Amino acid sequence: MQSYWRLHRYPILFAVACILFYWSFAYNLVRTDFIKLFMLYGALFYLTSKIIQFEKWNFKFLLVVGILFRLMFLIAEPNLSQDFYRFIWDGELIKNGFNPYLYTPDQIMEQGTVSFPSMKELHEGMTDLNARHYSNYPPINQVLFAIASILGGGSVLGSTIAMRLIVILADLGVLYFGRKLLQHLNKANHLAFWYFLNPLVIIELTGNLHFEGVMLFFFVWALYLISKNKWLWSTPIYAISIMVKLMPLMFLPLFVKYFELKKSVVFYALILLGCGALLFPFYSSVFIDNYSDTVGLWFTNFEFNASIYNVVKKIAVTYYEAKPWELIDSYGSVIQKVVIVIILLLAFLRKNQKLESVITSMMLALACYYFLSSTVHPWYVVFLLGIAMFTDYRFPFVWSFAVVLSYYAYSNPDYKENLWLLAIEYILVIGFFIYEIIGSGPKKLYFLKK
Repeated sequence: MQSYWRLHRYPILFAVACILFYWSFAYNLVRTDFIKLFMLYGALFYLTSKIIQFEKWNFKFLLVVGILFRLMFLIAEPNLSQDFYRFIWDGELIKNGFNPYLYTPDQIMEQGTVSFPSMKELHEGMTDLNARHYSNYPPINQVLFAIASILGGGSVLGSTIAMRLIVILADLGVLYFGRKLLQHLNKANHLAFWYFLNPLVIIELTGNLHFEGVMLFFFVWALYLISKNKWLWSTPIYAISIMVKLMPLMFLPLFVKYFELKKSVVFYALILLGCGALLFPFYSSVFIDNYSDTVGLWFTNFEFNASIYNVVKKIAVTYYEAKPWELIDSYGSVIQKVVIVIILLLAFLRKNQKLESVITSMMLALACYYFLSSTVHPWYVVFLLGIAMFTDYRFPFVWSFAVVLSYYAYSNPDYKENLWLLAIEYILVIGFFIYEIIGSGPKKLYFLKK
């Protein structure tokens, strides 16, 4: 015991400090206190980096501390996001036999067609925006919400704990299949801990109950099966990943060169059939309209933590007297088309015959989408971070720290952003991204041909 302490005393002390900081983050932090939030996040980021550097080959130690960090949030109410109220609301509707895609919370409250114990608390807790719109969470998300509501026994705290355990199990799954995939790609498997122990992952997934980690678990599992040439078995897993969050859908064109045309057609067909089967229980005549209208809001109505969009907006409003609400609608429509073109260029210009190249193309496509998007919530970066651990690029790790600057908006009741802080965030991230492409040697200049 003494020899273990002597060899590992610094990582142990760092881990204890992290536990205390996570406890403070979970139970003593108000999201309007940006200074405290920034200091805690910065300290956790630094200490976690040192722990991994000291113990990167000590799997058991890193696994245990990663679980302990997450358990600090077990009975805490999410303090940076109100989305969990809508998650539980949708779960309660399903538990009571109602389709969450057909009714807005405001409609349910007005009509009184269903009643459950936490109904008033959930409706008051969610944002007004959530309350007046139909659910935009895909079917597997809805199933998980329902499971959490059943296990929670109608209690908000009980459902929160159940969702938290689901998210923790998903992160353990990402670690398990991530290490296996890293080994297959001839990369050091300890790289998975740069995801598993990342403060952004722990705070936004376990702490604030976002389901990007669940999507990533099925996505990495599917990639691992593909790497083992079990691509047929990967199709239902990939479909489940899409039905947790829609993001993996954008990567399908990138498999064309990897599978070649005939196999690609079968691969796509099976995935789309899987998505259809998972969607079928929730389908109704008005489902498509309700769901597409709600999802469309993210492209044409919202703005948060944007980079290129903020530059375009500043120029358009200052020099061309553009109206912001009209600009974001036009910008969102254009960006959807631009992202499609970028994905097709990556699919047909890059040599994606190897899985590592396909994964790199995915990371580049997702990064470009986020750089162009008008809305980049901090938890969105988790998916980019998870994909990047299988590549040679590290700018998403920089972003996972720099994104804390966007939390400044939470310190204001009207969510007013500080554009100087956002400028610092994106100068760091885009600057590091450019350096990794062109600054590490002439080979990077030809990244499209890799």
